[in-house]
Amino acid sequence: MLGPVARTTLLGRNVMRTFVRNESHGGVPGQNLPFDIHNRTKLTFYVFWYTLTGIAAPFLIVLHQLKKK
Repeated sequence: MLGPVARTTLLGRNVMRTFVRNESHGGVPGQNLPFDIHNRTKLTFYVFWYTLTGIAAPFLIVLHQLKKK
């Protein structure tokens, strides 16, 4: 008899095998991403914009709160 951890591991393996067999998981790097990685200029812009907004947002929020008073 299998323990609960072994059953969970087997269930996880079976699910992943099913995904790969049905080609739902991908197989090609970048196929399952919500953006295109083949256009380097566009990808660079997206990464830059994502990083810039993530770093700048707390400072802009604090600046807004300080100017509000």
